Amino acid sequence: MSLITITGLTIAYGFRDSRLIAVNSVDLEIGEKEFLAVVGESGCGKSTLALSMIGLLPKSVATIVAGQIVYKGTDLVKLDNNELRRYRGTEIAMIFQEPLTSLNPVYRVGDQMAEAIAIREARTGGDEALAGSSSVMQEVHRSDEVRVSRVPRPKKRVSSELKKEAVDALKLVRIPDPEQVLERYPFELSGGMRQRVMIAMALSQRPKLLVADEPTTALDVTTQAQVLKLMKELMSEVNTSILLITHDLAVASQVADRVVVMYAAEVVEDADVFALFSEPLHPYTKGLLSCIPTGSKDDTKLLPIPGSVPDLVNPPVGCRYASRCPYVMDVCRTREPQLVEVKPKHKVACYLYGK
Repeated sequence: MSLITITGLTIAYGFRDSRLIAVNSVDLEIGEKEFLAVVGESGCGKSTLALSMIGLLPKSVATIVAGQIVYKGTDLVKLDNNELRRYRGTEIAMIFQEPLTSLNPVYRVGDQMAEAIAIREARTGGDEALAGSSSVMQEVHRSDEVRVSRVPRPKKRVSSELKKEAVDALKLVRIPDPEQVLERYPFELSGGMRQRVMIAMALSQRPKLLVADEPTTALDVTTQAQVLKLMKELMSEVNTSILLITHDLAVASQVADRVVVMYAAEVVEDADVFALFSEPLHPYTKGLLSCIPTGSKDDTKLLPIPGSVPDLVNPPVGCRYASRCPYVMDVCRTREPQLVEVKPKHKVACYLYGK
């Protein structure tokens, strides 16, 4: 069963006299309790796609030109900012690339976690939780609208109820001595610990969908493996779906149930993780896999993809991968291929496998 369905989503960035299509007619579904990875090189539109789901696109330059993002029967594209607050965090939460820039450096971890939990309680009708928190934000209910206003930070510390829930959230992400971590500032924690705190804060909102935008980019290999394993384990514990945004196919292969490959703002392949790695169909996917070192001592050479990504301000006619594709045909240069299902649960946008 689908949790969120994206249909024909097109997002443009406007810069002075130019216009760049960052996401072009993307169709995507995320099922309940599914771990989906969206893979592609930098600039292909992965993060833009993720930000659009929770209404965090920069409104000064980004515009959703067309399409729907339907979550539990509600089209999120049609909601205004106040209405989106009901879904942002509590229904769809997000983990950003660099936790140090996402955490406030002047407040302790416990204060920030308590704030997140208190806001969740306010949105779900538990306004009394705000009275005992050290939150700088206060949710005020007026009929079916939620308004956020600034209030002075109280001098008293976090209430025992909020502290207990924050400790439980840190225990969930396998942080030792959570009581001590609550008293620390973000800069006192390692990169892996900060990322676990961010995951704990997101999960404390009890979301149905967790969007992780390159969550392991700033971490070393060992910590990266630990965080990925943790996210996979937490799926069943908290009953959530995960959308992982990454440029690393190796990362996707470790944790994902399904992989979507994006190239130049478009989805070019969508398949089960085992099918994608055992039998990739799109030439771009094959090219990405040929660039991954095998780790064995042999004479096999890595094969880089020739050429460069097309200019998205003035994209080429036809298939956007045509100039780099070893299998290019005349039709590829004149008509854009559509994403079609060529095998059960395996979709590809390529004229090698149909019209």
